[in-house]
Parts: sequence; C-alpha cells; structure tokens
Amino acid sequence: MIGLLNIGSLLLGLVAWILPVINLTRYDKNNPKNWAVLSLLSMSTCAISLCFQLAYNYHLVKEGCYALLMGRVDVCKNVASISSF
Repeated sequence: MIGLLNIGSLLLGLVAWILPVINLTRYDKNNPKNWAVLSLLSMSTCAISLCFQLAYNYHLVKEGCYALLMGRVDVCKNVASISSF
C-alpha cells in the first residue's frame, strides 16, 4: 500500500507538468478563460506529489531502511527541485 505513494507522486507530477502545457495551448489574448484555475491546479498537484515523496521517506525512516533512504534522498532532491520550476 505504501508503494502506491510513488506511483501517485509520479502521476501527480506528470499532471503538474501537463496542465501548464494545456494552459499555454488554450491561451487566447482576447478571452483568457480559466488560466488561474489551471495554474492553481498545477501548483496543487506539484505540492501533493512532493508530500507523497515526503510521506514515503518518512515510512522508510520509520522502518529503519537507511540504506534505501540514502539512495533515494539525492534523486528526490534533484527531482523536487526540477519539478518546482
């Protein structure tokens, strides 16, 4: 069940990247519709995705899997910093 946090984080991260692309392709200068809603949804899905990663890391600490945690920390840091742009 905990492994679903990784899948959920990946899917929400993809949604966070796709929503701005949809927003840019549907942009009309004369009639801007829902750009704020799509931007807010993108930021929210990014934040939830990062929370899923933090919850999984907490689970690893609680279980005492420090070797696995040490392998994940650098990758998660890099991905989190890229996805926040």
